[in-house]
Amino acid sequence: MKSAPGAGQQIYEQYCLTCHQVDGSGVPNLNPPLRQTDWVQGDKTRLINVILKGLQEPIEINGETFDNVMPAHDFLSDKEIADVLTFVRSNFGNKADAITAEDVKKVRGVK
Repeated sequence: MKSAPGAGQQIYEQYCLTCHQVDGSGVPNLNPPLRQTDWVQGDKTRLINVILKGLQEPIEINGETFDNVMPAHDFLSDKEIADVLTFVRSNFGNKADAITAEDVKKVRGVK
């Protein structure tokens, strides 16, 4: 089942935009940027886990620390998570591989 064009963007606008901003720039010291960072363009499993489990501890990205809690978004379907992460990984100056619903399902299944 293919997603409708813009499905990932719609999910981003609904759940992510408030904290990560329309251009993916984030909020200094609170919410990390989604632009050209190893967290976004790097390990798919780590990125999927951020969505599934949230983040409770401070993280450092590009030399800056961000410590706002990100709630888990595990209520989203595997397909919705794949769509929004693929959107993020292919926008905001990012050029990373797509994430599939199968990728998300595998990570969600690991305890």
